Amino acid sequence: MIGRLQGLLAEKNPPQVLVDCHGVGYEVDVPMSTFYNLPALGERVTLLTHFIVREDAQLLYGFGTAAERNTFRQLIKITGVGPRTALGVLSGLGVADLAQAVTLQESGRLIKVPGIGKKIAERLLLELKGKLGADIGPHQAANTDHQADILQALLALGYSDKEAAAALKALPKDVGVSEGIKLALKALSKA
Repeated sequence: MIGRLQGLLAEKNPPQVLVDCHGVGYEVDVPMSTFYNLPALGERVTLLTHFIVREDAQLLYGFGTAAERNTFRQLIKITGVGPRTALGVLSGLGVADLAQAVTLQESGRLIKVPGIGKKIAERLLLELKGKLGADIGPHQAANTDHQADILQALLALGYSDKEAAAALKALPKDVGVSEGIKLALKALSKA
């Protein structure tokens, strides 16, 4: 119903802002990624919004970019993830980092976000797979698929998320899966 707000920024109280639109003040909850990019008080601001009507409240969520709003909408479709949790994920990771975590299936990065446990992190990775990071080019996508396969192999061999991620960073970008596993194991055996 309300898709965008444009007006003067009247108040900033994280995670909420007050936008004055011709004398009407809208309280809008925003992720910290949007909050940090807001102009000074009294300046003009434009926010893309998502309006939620519940039995006990009408809530308005605002975003600086369309990618943030689309990611928020994907997150709240997932069972067990409400608007507050979705804002927390966007505040803790951001769209690009979340897309990368989903592409590489890195639950460890999601668990670091307050309010996200192991179960919810696994559900997020499962539900968002193929829905985020679609703008990665085909060459890059093939490389991240290789990296995801290498990561899974290292985890299956008993290495921790941290060790496996460190080994992945040391690999050349265009390495194949089998060669990547060999190089990663060599690097891990020296550590």
